[in-house]
Amino acid sequence: MSLLLSSRLSIVSIGLLSLFGCGKNDPPPAPPAPQVGVMEAEPSNVPLNHSFVGRLSPYYSANVTARVSGVLTKRLYTEGSEVKAGQTLFQIDPTYYQTVLDNDLATLAQDQATFVNDRTTAERYHKLLPIGSVSQQTVDDADAAERSAAAKVKADEAAVEGARVNLGYTKVTSPITGIAGQQQVTGGAVVGNGTTDAGSGGTLLATVEQVDSLYVNFTISAADLITLKQAQSKGDVALAAQNKTTVQVMLPNGTPYDQLGTLDFTDVSVNSTTGAVSLRAQIPNPQHQLLPGMYVSLNVDLGQRNDVYLVPQQAIQRDTVGSYAMVVGADGKVVRKDVDTNDSYRSDWIVTGGLAPGDRVIVAGVQGVREGMLAKTTPWRGTDQNTSLSQSGPASSPSGHRSGSKS
Repeated sequence: MSLLLSSRLSIVSIGLLSLFGCGKNDPPPAPPAPQVGVMEAEPSNVPLNHSFVGRLSPYYSANVTARVSGVLTKRLYTEGSEVKAGQTLFQIDPTYYQTVLDNDLATLAQDQATFVNDRTTAERYHKLLPIGSVSQQTVDDADAAERSAAAKVKADEAAVEGARVNLGYTKVTSPITGIAGQQQVTGGAVVGNGTTDAGSGGTLLATVEQVDSLYVNFTISAADLITLKQAQSKGDVALAAQNKTTVQVMLPNGTPYDQLGTLDFTDVSVNSTTGAVSLRAQIPNPQHQLLPGMYVSLNVDLGQRNDVYLVPQQAIQRDTVGSYAMVVGADGKVVRKDVDTNDSYRSDWIVTGGLAPGDRVIVAGVQGVREGMLAKTTPWRGTDQNTSLSQSGPASSPSGHRSGSKS
């Protein structure tokens, strides 16, 4: 009896061991395909924007200089205030120039009297010549004296006019309407017109700048300009006309300026020192918020890019090979596609190559997939979906996978 019971227990034990042994050899169930949010790639046209750093300069700038020599007696404007064209800003001592004018006027009066006498004499001799009271030589000499006196009067009148001009220059006026800056020479100093120093101008007294509109000067490298021209010839980009190229200035505190500027000058030659081409834009400045000499960053809308793809930044990854995107193929498997992208537009990367129309680019859940695996797709709805898929997906990305960041 005991022998029979032992045999039965042995048979049961062997059956259980066989059952457990067979379970260890069965393959584990396949994990479910991860769910990802995808967007369908569609070509579009986007603005062609480039960022630059420029420096502001006044629309008009004029130096107020002394045009005659003398002692500066007073300043007749408030520094930093707006002045009108022709407004007197400085006064130079006029005593010497008034004396010169008075002397020239006296000389003119004297020579005018001589001219009147010579003309009367010549007229009288012309009347006496027919009756033989005077000779022809006498008449000719009288005519010559009259002409000489007339010429002397003309010279005196020119001297008087010159003296008046120099006297007027003792009142130094503004050449343009604008903001007058700080005076460069104080009262009591001797200023000059620069006539004794070859090649130099008069003494600089102040500067007047017109700032209701400003220029912003910047440069673009010759290589970038050639690239744009080549892309234009291929039809990849459409460059805007110069007067339709808009410029958005960013203030030094990072906020955008509320007035758009317009490109108004492009140089026709490359600077031999820097290898760059100079450009200039005109910026409205009605509130005088911008100041000449200020450095600003600016975004220039040069036209538009044709047939490019806008892809959210989180969908573009980078490794040692370059930039790439993960795409779900028609068979539901994940495929890597290397892409060309160097610029961004708003919150998206601009992809210029590597994608095809209709590609389903993985935007949400990209950290939980790798090339060759199956993925379950849903239309991407934005950052909320990205967050939810990231939380429900694997805790870490596959080995060697690295999320992209904007460079």
